Amino acid sequence: MAEPKGLADLKGQIVAAHGRHYLAQVDGQLIQCVTRGKKSDVAVGDLIRYKLTSPNQGVIEEILPRATLLYRSDQYKSKLLAANVTQLFIVVATEPGFTEDLVSRALVAAESAGVKAHLILNKTDLTTNLAATRKRLALYAGIGYPVHEVSAKSNPETTLATLRPLLANQSTILIGQSGMGKSSLVNLLIPDAEIAVREISAALDTGKHTTTFTRLYSMDAHSTIIDSPGFQEFGLYQLSEGMLERAFPEFGPQLGQCRFYNCHHLIEPGCGVLQALADGGIARSRHDLYRQLLHEASQKLY
Repeated sequence: MAEPKGLADLKGQIVAAHGRHYLAQVDGQLIQCVTRGKKSDVAVGDLIRYKLTSPNQGVIEEILPRATLLYRSDQYKSKLLAANVTQLFIVVATEPGFTEDLVSRALVAAESAGVKAHLILNKTDLTTNLAATRKRLALYAGIGYPVHEVSAKSNPETTLATLRPLLANQSTILIGQSGMGKSSLVNLLIPDAEIAVREISAALDTGKHTTTFTRLYSMDAHSTIIDSPGFQEFGLYQLSEGMLERAFPEFGPQLGQCRFYNCHHLIEPGCGVLQALADGGIARSRHDLYRQLLHEASQKLY
């Protein structure tokens, strides 16, 4: 018997996720989607093929090939952040202070996913710790990561002038700890963001309050922003040793220069990375992070 009209396979993009409940956007309309069984391997930004089960509900049949995938993981499981993004904005602030471990791990995740990373220093109007914050960020600028200074609340016009050209024709995910002013940036860049959040919250209604979820906003036909809830930890247990050494750009010139072809860059004699560390070409904190991530990768249980 022929399949009823309207239940054919359709394509959409995931714009919000909460648990195993997803919203797909199709021609400006939101469709509630679920996965088959207990699968939860869908990320915001994914392009999907789905089948309608009612006028505004569907089942995800297929995730279309991804250009990129950002995710974090601990010993036991992975947490998908976003798919098909082209760049990552790490939002930090002069006050409250940010955690360098989170920033460094996010940069490693971006490198391993092939996603360009930018650092956005917000709240530059709060000058008490501005000089110290700039000094902390100089490490990353020296490696080659762009640092952009803005103040979403006190200087919105300049903030827009700084960020809009960077966001044009890109799919950008914003991450950051709570308190960095990420929501202020999103509301400035997407004037209807709060309305969109209420609409998405209602559509994602699962019988309980949905207060934090990752969501995608369209700036225009070619530019999107993905906002993620603030988090304090960024596990990278999924990265292999080879992926890790390539995710530190400052290691690059030294790779292949070690005495031993299987050098771990930890204690081996004749190691180019360790020599660069001793000469000051690689920061001690960055090598300590590499060492820690290497240890974590060896503890993976899944």
